[in-house]
Amino acid sequence: MFANTSLGVMNMAAPDVCKTPPLAEPLPYPNIALSTTHIPTVPNVIICGGFAENLLTPGTISNGDEPGVMGGVVSQVFIGPDASTLGSFKVMMGEAFASHLTGLTAQNGKVANAVGATLVPAQTCVVILS
Repeated sequence: MFANTSLGVMNMAAPDVCKTPPLAEPLPYPNIALSTTHIPTVPNVIICGGFAENLLTPGTISNGDEPGVMGGVVSQVFIGPDASTLGSFKVMMGEAFASHLTGLTAQNGKVANAVGATLVPAQTCVVILS
């Protein structure tokens, strides 16, 4: 699978069930997070012009659940951060294992409100085969 970089990997999760006003009704929304908002990345590993990402690279915001302003059912957060939870077991980028395409992600909060995956690559040059 292709290595994740800061150039625009797209992590997607569905359903992201959030409480929606006026009655705090739980409704499912898509959750999309872009790697261009991930900080900090691995500053000394550059792949095709973008900084490499590993399992310690946190996201800052996600999109798609804006109508659920009363927060997620599990995380109590909306437009929350995302993080890669499963990546390579053999390849390290910086001080942690590398994240890659199809790796699992926890989205919309530190306690994941939705479990997703990295589904859109940012580069197609470097492949991680583990």
